[in-house]
Amino acid sequence: MAIAERFPVTESQEYEPRPKREDSTLPPEQQFGEEWSKKYAKHCADLKVDMRANRRKVLPNSKELVVNYNRRIEPEKIPEHNDPLRIEWTDIAKGSISTFTGPDAQRIADNSDPPYRLFWPMQHGWFHENDYDVFEAMFDDFETIIEQAMRRDLGLNRSGEWEQYSCVMVVPDLYDKKYLEQMLHMCLVGFGFKQVAFMQESHAATFGAGYTSACVVDVGAQKTSICCVEDGMCLEDSRVNLKYGGYDVTETFIKMMLYDHFPYADINLKRRYDFLLAEELKIKYCTMNQAEISVQLYNFHLRAPNQPTHKYGFKTYDEVILAPMGFYDPSIFDNSEKLKGRRKHIDRSYNAYDVDTPDDDPTSAAQLAILAAIKPSIAINANGYNPNGFVSNGMTDASFSTPQKEKPNPFNPLRMDTDNPVPGTPAPAPFIFGGNGPSVDSPGPMNGINGTHTGTTPNPRQVCLSISMPAQQKDVAIECDSVLPISALDTAIITSITHAAKHDDKKARDFYGGIMLIGGGAKTPGFGPFLEDRLKKKRPDLADKILVGTSPREMDGQVVVWKGASVFARMKMHESWIGQKEYEMLGARVLSQKDSLALLSSNFFNSMVGSFMDLLG
Repeated sequence: MAIAERFPVTESQEYEPRPKREDSTLPPEQQFGEEWSKKYAKHCADLKVDMRANRRKVLPNSKELVVNYNRRIEPEKIPEHNDPLRIEWTDIAKGSISTFTGPDAQRIADNSDPPYRLFWPMQHGWFHENDYDVFEAMFDDFETIIEQAMRRDLGLNRSGEWEQYSCVMVVPDLYDKKYLEQMLHMCLVGFGFKQVAFMQESHAATFGAGYTSACVVDVGAQKTSICCVEDGMCLEDSRVNLKYGGYDVTETFIKMMLYDHFPYADINLKRRYDFLLAEELKIKYCTMNQAEISVQLYNFHLRAPNQPTHKYGFKTYDEVILAPMGFYDPSIFDNSEKLKGRRKHIDRSYNAYDVDTPDDDPTSAAQLAILAAIKPSIAINANGYNPNGFVSNGMTDASFSTPQKEKPNPFNPLRMDTDNPVPGTPAPAPFIFGGNGPSVDSPGPMNGINGTHTGTTPNPRQVCLSISMPAQQKDVAIECDSVLPISALDTAIITSITHAAKHDDKKARDFYGGIMLIGGGAKTPGFGPFLEDRLKKKRPDLADKILVGTSPREMDGQVVVWKGASVFARMKMHESWIGQKEYEMLGARVLSQKDSLALLSSNFFNSMVGSFMDLLG
């Protein structure tokens, strides 16, 4: 989601090249620092061990073959008139257009006159505040992108007719309240739609696929979300939002190739044509199937504006699988700037009417478990929150999930004796993601983790907690904002299902048997079977129940959520619409006064299954 605007400098001139080089004058294997080089070498060694264990052929000199070939290759020049696939760059001289969006924005030449700079009002699933000096400019760009997309792609050129349209806005499962308020204002005031409804993305995914229950894993370009849906209801405590995706794989793949003397050493993902080339290489050559790992010879064409085409040959070995395997060890990704500028313009939303839940932005027990695994002090400071599924005062951890008026029952019949350890029993060490020891385990509930573990699978570690006053929830929320939610994908899925099942073995088996993988970042060949194998190794007691599938009817995983929102918009029997009059009377308060998020009851959902299956065709 980018917009190109006239600017004194381009993004490639303003920012340092990506992937980051510590010193571009050094040899390629030394440019990315000693720490990253050690991680890469370890991943290469681990892959060899795993391939030998799976009886795959591993040549001892494969890396040397790749490096020796790549370092001596020279590009071949192809005149532009002899290139049948030459790129048509955006003509900035047409009319008086000062902004471009979508594919047109990314096809503007970097050396254009006047220069244009790409702005990204949203990155990693939230507003990209670091790119803007004022919030109004950021939101104006966001609104412009949506408006031009409706005019260009949907043919809604007459804005005077928009008052006849209803709009379904898909929002993240873990959304920011102020983001929702801005979307509501944009749809009803900025665009003047008749009415608007909000729908959570995992709920929309199950609608699009025609499922009533599933564990939805949506791997996007810059963020990955996980949520369990049961009978058409998003389970609050299962929601997880991780800040990595397909773009991180692209950057890491190019980084690994450069380390192995990639012939186009000047590649810079901040340049538009280089970024498009990197995406093309990832889509073509990355895989998660070990059977395809061998020394391979490929070629690509570098097409830069106002320059002849250059044809490069290059060899690859394990880079094509190690880059997407970063989903299971995100420390190989460059996460250094993902929190930069966070809360620069937009503060958290706070509830002025309920002192017991001052933080108005939703969170979940699973997300807090992920954050506590990275920074254990979050678990210690949380208001009675316990990653083991229950809080120390006997209330379920839903009391620290999405703020709500109605409090859970303090006399919880699901509470187990093991939640109150015997005095004198030492507390287990906290789970530290990426540390030594059993770091592969989920930071989820310790007791009754949805099935009986075998002796070879250690139980997830417990995090020590203490109770704080409700007023301290604001401090906990601020501390959570300072931590980047990053975890291995299989660990995050286990954590989500664990908190969704709440010690119910049958429910856990159902979720493990209904994992739906969607999103463009999951289109890498072999992604689903690899994930399924990882989950089976971590949960051998449920190995025969675990099933990772994609969207049904061969539907593109990138449009499943859109399809679900389209189906939902055609239904007449729901009360999630917010109209113009309601918004005029209540303003943003209508979001709390009315159940505006499309969280339907199971009876309603089941009664509508037949009708929307007909709509799906």
